[in-house]
Amino acid sequence: MKITVIGAGNVGATAALRIAEKQLAKEVVLIDIVEGIPQGKALDMYESGAVALFDTCVIGSNDYKDSADSDIILITAGLARKPGMTREDLLNKNAAIIRDVTIQVMKYSRNPIIIMVSNPLDVMTYVARKTSGLPKERVIGMAGVLDAARFRSFIAEALNVSMQDINAFVLGGHGDSMVPVVKYTNVAGIPLTELLPQDKIDAIVERTRNGGIEIVNLLKTGSAFYAPAASAVEMIEAIVKDRKRILPCTTALEGQYGIDNVYCGVPVKLGKNGVEQILEINLSPSELEALQKSAAEVKENCNSLAALLA
Repeated sequence: MKITVIGAGNVGATAALRIAEKQLAKEVVLIDIVEGIPQGKALDMYESGAVALFDTCVIGSNDYKDSADSDIILITAGLARKPGMTREDLLNKNAAIIRDVTIQVMKYSRNPIIIMVSNPLDVMTYVARKTSGLPKERVIGMAGVLDAARFRSFIAEALNVSMQDINAFVLGGHGDSMVPVVKYTNVAGIPLTELLPQDKIDAIVERTRNGGIEIVNLLKTGSAFYAPAASAVEMIEAIVKDRKRILPCTTALEGQYGIDNVYCGVPVKLGKNGVEQILEINLSPSELEALQKSAAEVKENCNSLAALLA
């Protein structure tokens, strides 16, 4: 197994290290346009293997040729969000970056699975699919895993319980229109509605929607990277080990949930072939309406890139 990470910033470097430590690949390639940065970080990671006890080969490069024959490509490249900047503000600049990155990686890898982390995530996943020409099940966005992780962590904090006992889904686009599904959220099988009053649940849902910008505002000069990297690696592990995990991921919908020809976050089964099944769960009328509204916003943003992707 060979995994390439595009972008040696905080998200990419953290993800590369987690992949190496978990020994999910024989070789991890870290690629960035800035000379010396991926090489230095990769060497540092490789040297840490003597202490952390992993034998994964970690290589840093500025040349996409070194990504040749990758099984999985994790894309984290692009501009990070700054205070006062919405994900949509990043749209045109990052779309051009992701288009160019995808063109380069596809020169050297015939049939990889691409996992997208760059924002605005749902639209960038669409850009990678449109540019790569890969089957829809092999181009996947990370959003829902991260949003659900934030939702679960806030619930654990409110109830003073282990995060391991919390199951939750967050669907829709990765942004203000995301849809935390309270109906399917439970703590060790106990519905969340039996453990917290509605006003507390509403507050947690709202904090989840603003989870990314909360961190941006605190950091002031960057955005979240530990949780996004961990979320991407959870997806990679499901694929590498063919675990058939049920995770909320951004995938191409073709009629499911009344949504057609748009990338949107829904529960999927992840295995060695990427998205092996899209699960259609029963949503309340208000949840379904919110999901369709979120998808419509993503589609509108995708349509605005028609000239770039022509």
